[in-house]
Amino acid sequence: MEHKHGNRKGCLRATRVALLEEIGHWTKDLTQPSILWLNGLAGTGKSTIAQTVAEQCFANGILGGSFFCSANVARKDHSDPSIIFPTLGFQLAQKYPKARSTIVTLLQSNPDVAHESLESQAEKFLIAPLQSAGIATVIVIDALDECGDKKSISTLLSVFGTIVRQTPKAKFFITSRPEPWIKDGFSHLETISNVSTLHNIPSNVINSDIKLFLRHELSWLASKHALDNWPSDAQLDLLCDRAAGLFAYAIATVRFLDHVFRGPDNRYTIIAKSPDDTVHEGTMEGVHGGLSLDSLCTSILQTSFKNNTAEDDSTVRFVLTAAALFTPPFLPSAIPEKVYMQTGEVVEMKEVKRILESIHPLLKLCDNLDDPVSPFHKLFSDCLANPVRCSDKRFLIPGS
Repeated sequence: MEHKHGNRKGCLRATRVALLEEIGHWTKDLTQPSILWLNGLAGTGKSTIAQTVAEQCFANGILGGSFFCSANVARKDHSDPSIIFPTLGFQLAQKYPKARSTIVTLLQSNPDVAHESLESQAEKFLIAPLQSAGIATVIVIDALDECGDKKSISTLLSVFGTIVRQTPKAKFFITSRPEPWIKDGFSHLETISNVSTLHNIPSNVINSDIKLFLRHELSWLASKHALDNWPSDAQLDLLCDRAAGLFAYAIATVRFLDHVFRGPDNRYTIIAKSPDDTVHEGTMEGVHGGLSLDSLCTSILQTSFKNNTAEDDSTVRFVLTAAALFTPPFLPSAIPEKVYMQTGEVVEMKEVKRILESIHPLLKLCDNLDDPVSPFHKLFSDCLANPVRCSDKRFLIPGS
């Protein structure tokens, strides 16, 4: 059963307690609407919560399937809406024998069903199997906003409505950013859906969870680097204030502090000295200090490339483009050839590797250079491509 997605982790124990209890109650209460939409701005932790919900439903024996959409992974199918229902149908067949029988019969009579419309796929991969199985189950769909274009997402929402109306024991837990076209789609599902908004959770609750997360992760770093009495409460408070409600900021902070050669206490000084910045997407009202994830990204880039020449900057910018914006993600081993084709410059692989390793806190980077590289979070790509958000224009990727 697909309740794990790559190296994605669930929520740290003792965080998100009230929200997860509320979701857990919804999964078991058939009198509540069949769809629960958890929306939140980028970086607020939607995918981590979706992973935790999937794990809890799996442990309780009620997970029918899960699909984690992503525009940043190497395989195209993670952002292809036509793959969702075949994938969920396969997972249902693994879980429930009655559903398996229905799906096997279907595929024997119509092996090309995966190429049919989303409506037809939903009927054959979900509605018919769920009706035949007659069981209560939960399906988790994460990051719906990263799955296809506006039209595809609108169609998916309409299809989800059809599914739950015909399979009253099935529940769908869906997460996404609160994009206008997604809000509009859910407005047509009001009678069969609940809405929970992450960035409306009181800031003191979010800050408490982020501080608990930072304390846990930085205690591990202190042990790793043999540091006594680090971090202090004041240092934790500063990092929590800088996070401004963004779990993505807290995660990026930990990745930045975990450096091979320089201790986390020295790396902390870089963050502490960074100037406050305009607060962008994902921050919480009522939280002050306001260093956004954009500023953390900029600080990491400036620290990594502070001694660069103008020629170095052009190479760095191209490598950043390849790492942050290419879809599907680029192979690091292919970047030197791409640089030469685009600029005529010869860049050795060791230089590409140095650049990527310098900004490892911002990337999903494997030791094997034949594995794709991609941003650890979409906010990194968004920052580099936006002239308002990218405060150091050396790293701005124009025309993206």
